[in-house]
Amino acid sequence: MTPMRKIAGTALVVLTLSACGKVGDLQPKVGQAMPDKAYGQSEVPGAEELSTPSVQTRPGRSDELMRRSERRRDDPFDLAPGAEADNGDAPAESTAEDPKKPG
Repeated sequence: MTPMRKIAGTALVVLTLSACGKVGDLQPKVGQAMPDKAYGQSEVPGAEELSTPSVQTRPGRSDELMRRSERRRDDPFDLAPGAEADNGDAPAESTAEDPKKPG
């Protein structure tokens, strides 16, 4: 291995390790201020609050397992393209046959 390759390899490793990132608090760029508080907020949010996703952006996950198979309820909003909605108060009855009934 030539000395030039050793120097280039060492420089590459040093640059790679130095570019791992900054560890510390987030700060706005020089000359810029933090965002103003939103209407209705009592205080200006800090960097931690601004970088933490809200519950609406990351909803919780339900890990509840189904214990038995259940038929889906009819959905009055699940319409075929061009179909009109039923104006009744109760959801429409399913016209699908029950697979458990013979015949």
